[in-house]
Order: sequence, then C-alpha cells, then structure tokens
Amino acid sequence: MTSPHDTPRDETVTAADIEASPDVTLTDSSSVKRAVKATMLGNAMEWFDFGVYAYLATTIGKVFFPDASGTAQLLSTFAIFAAAFIVRPLGGLFFGPLGDRIGRKKVLATTIIMMAGSTFAIGLVPSYGSIGIAAPILLVVFRLIQGFSTGGEYGGASTFVAEYAPDKRRGFFASFLEFGTLAGYAAAAGIVTLIQAVASEETVVDWAWRIPFLIAGPLGLIGLYLRLRLEETPAFQQLEKAEERSRTAESAGTKLHRTLIQNWRPLILCILLVATYNIAHYGLLSYMPTYLNDTLGYDESHGLILMIVVMLVMMGGITFVGRLSDGVGRKPLLLIGFAGFFLLSMPAYLLIGVGSYITVFLGLAILGGLLLLFVGVFPSVLPALFATGIRYGGLAIGYNIAVSVFGGTTPLVLTALESATDSKLVAPAYMMVASVVGGIAVLLINETARRPLEGSPPAVETEGEARRIILEHRESPGTPARNSADTATGHDDASDDTTRTS
Repeated sequence: MTSPHDTPRDETVTAADIEASPDVTLTDSSSVKRAVKATMLGNAMEWFDFGVYAYLATTIGKVFFPDASGTAQLLSTFAIFAAAFIVRPLGGLFFGPLGDRIGRKKVLATTIIMMAGSTFAIGLVPSYGSIGIAAPILLVVFRLIQGFSTGGEYGGASTFVAEYAPDKRRGFFASFLEFGTLAGYAAAAGIVTLIQAVASEETVVDWAWRIPFLIAGPLGLIGLYLRLRLEETPAFQQLEKAEERSRTAESAGTKLHRTLIQNWRPLILCILLVATYNIAHYGLLSYMPTYLNDTLGYDESHGLILMIVVMLVMMGGITFVGRLSDGVGRKPLLLIGFAGFFLLSMPAYLLIGVGSYITVFLGLAILGGLLLLFVGVFPSVLPALFATGIRYGGLAIGYNIAVSVFGGTTPLVLTALESATDSKLVAPAYMMVASVVGGIAVLLINETARRPLEGSPPAVETEGEARRIILEHRESPGTPARNSADTATGHDDASDDTTRTS
C-alpha cells in the first residue's frame, strides 16, 4: 500500500506547476531575508528617531523652552513628542489604503524618505535664543511630518514581512521587525549617552544634541536603497493578478469603506491590542529614562546605561520568542505577558524605587522580560487580523489610532499624573489597567500560528510541501486550503476557520 504523500505521485507536479499555481506560494529564502533586512532597518530608523527625542527630552526643553520651569519644559517637550502621534492616524488613513492599491514597496520607499528627511531637519532647527517662537513652531512642523510618515511605516513593514514569510516561520521572521525597534532605541540611547559622557552640559545644550538627529540622513538613504531592491510581496502580486482577471480593482474610497465598516471587528481588536501593548512599550522604553532622572533623581547617563543593557538582553531573546510562538502559538505567550504585567508591574516599580543599581536593574529586567513576549509576537499577530486586500490599510489605521491615543501620549500622561498626584506608582497602576484590557482582547482573536494569512494561499518553504498542497486541491478542488504546516505533516485541521484563505 502506498501513502498518499509518496514521492512518485509528487512528481506529477512540476516546478512550473508550482510557480503558476494559485493554491500555494513557494517562498524564496533569499527574498525573505532581503525583505526582513529592509523592513528591519526602516523600523530601526523610525524608533531611533523617536528614541533620540525621548532620551533628549530634558535637553530639548532647555533649547526650545528656556524661560519655562523644569516641569513645564518637560511637559512642553513631551507635548510635542505626543503631537507626532496625533497625526499618525492621518498617515495611516492615507498610506494604508494606498499601499493596498499601488503596492507595499512604493509606499514604504516614500515613508522612509519622509521620516529621514524630517528627522534630519530637526537637527538643523535654530534654538529659541536664535529665532524666538519660530524655533518651537518649526520643531512641531517637522515632528508632524515625522508622525504622518510613520503612520504608513509599521503597518507596511509588518505586512511586507508577514506576506513574504512562510506560514510555519512567520513568527520568527516577523520578530526581526521589533528587533529593529529595539536596535533603534538602543542605538539612540547609546549615542545620547556617549554625547553626554564626552561633552559638557553646556555643549550638549548648545549644539551636540543635534548630532543624533543628523545621523538620520545617511541612515534613510541606506534604507531607501535596500527597499528599492525588493520585489512586491507574493500575496500582493497574486491579488493584483486576481483583480486584473476579474477587472474588479477597488477604488481607495471603496477599500477604506470595506476596512472601516465591513471589517470593524478586527479593526477594534487591533486597536485594543496595540493600545495595551504600547502603554507597556512606551512606559518602559520612552518614559523610563525620564522617570529615573526626574522622579527618582538618578544621573541621566547611568539611567540610560541600565536601559541599554536591558534592551540588549531583549534583543538577544526576541527571535527566540518569535520562533517559540511558531511552535506553541501566539495566544499563550500574549496571555502570559498580560498576566505578568498585571501581577508584576507594581513589584518591579517598587524594586526600581529602592535606590540601588541592582534593584533598579532587577525591576527593569522584569518589565523588559514581560515586554519581550509582546515585541516577539505582535508583528506576526497583527497582520493576520486582516485579509490581503485590506491588510496594509486595516493595520495602518488600527495601529496608528491606538499608538496616537495611548502610545505617544504615555510619557505625557504619566508625567502629568505624577505631578498632580505626587505619586511615584502611577506608571505601574496604568500598566495594570491596560493589561486587563489586553488580556480580554487576546481571548477574542483566533490563533494564527502555522496558518495561512486570510485571503492568501498557504506559503511554504519546500517544493515537497507545495506539491502536496497542489495535489490535494486537484483531488478536492472545492475544499479550502489547509494550513501549510498541517498539510506538510498530513494533519487535517480544516475545521478551524483561521485556515481559510478566502
């Protein structure tokens, strides 16, 4: 008796059949790696830009608001930090549906140039002492351009990687996107720390603060070069072919309506997940250096050094978490993360407040370890919420609404609440509330590990897997595609609605 998956029967499917088949996508490992590198660098640059601003918040306050008090300077600086996030949903509304119409690659090339250019321009803005009120106005303008362009960056980058990666390893490859986030933050913290170590405070305020912003120029050109070398994602190419055959290409308005109205449930889940994740994310990576410096009185450079160590440790574990999510699933890891933030945020902040470097590091390590579960899993969870035809738009809109309301405002809200309540434990209480909301949202999403993206056929790494799927479709053409991992092992899980590729 021969097995239905014996090699002789596989030979009836040629390489040309695989390439032409709409039932399966055979991924190219070199193309996947190029896509990961190009998107990772863009994400690193995005968060390098935002990290530099956050880590230089005290200095920027002195440069652009010299007549205000210390607290007022910090609030003004964080208000401008938040301003960039207010326009991010507009960027998502513009770039997201555009990416679903003209392609992911073109939009991502545009956003990286806008990000790099606006960040570089901030480094050239004269101080308040030179041009008066025009200085903070120009700072706001360039921050708004930053925010608008960033509105199309993360949604496009995560969509790009998710659509290139094979189903069985989507968590692993997608986790490199957040590796880029941490690399950007770590690079920003490292450069700021170095500048503060070698230059006097007067020199930093006078001109040295500009150096990290000016670095964005050449980084942007490198990122643009890498992105222009990429081909469009296989999923989008198949979508274009299908629309050409049916002659039913949607207008931008129709896609936007379909995203906002017909797909309101995944959009709301995306907003809830990203909101709760970003409260933890910005609370640790953006707000913590200011908390250590202004609230607890730690030296700026020592606080940043501790943050750099924590981020480097997180970078070492992020791809492991992504790979683990491919095996055990996305939902269990996210639930552990949210439960951990609810139970351990307060103890971690109490440790940080003890005063010794050991307890500060332990507190940061607890928060960083929990955040690692989010940054390693979310890049593969969020794109899977939406179908291919609206994936870029849905993710860009949902992600940026959440980041705008709950992410970029986190440092401002926490600073204002601490000032109003005179409490040093506002931040962990805020994280605990967010973790409850996030845990509920996780329970409402489908498990997507090792399954095809909705609206796309199974994506596999080997010709053997591709042949088996094609043969299965020939024998049962009316049945939906099974996920590639289960097909490869002969396991049938077609009853799970998350495997559909409608």
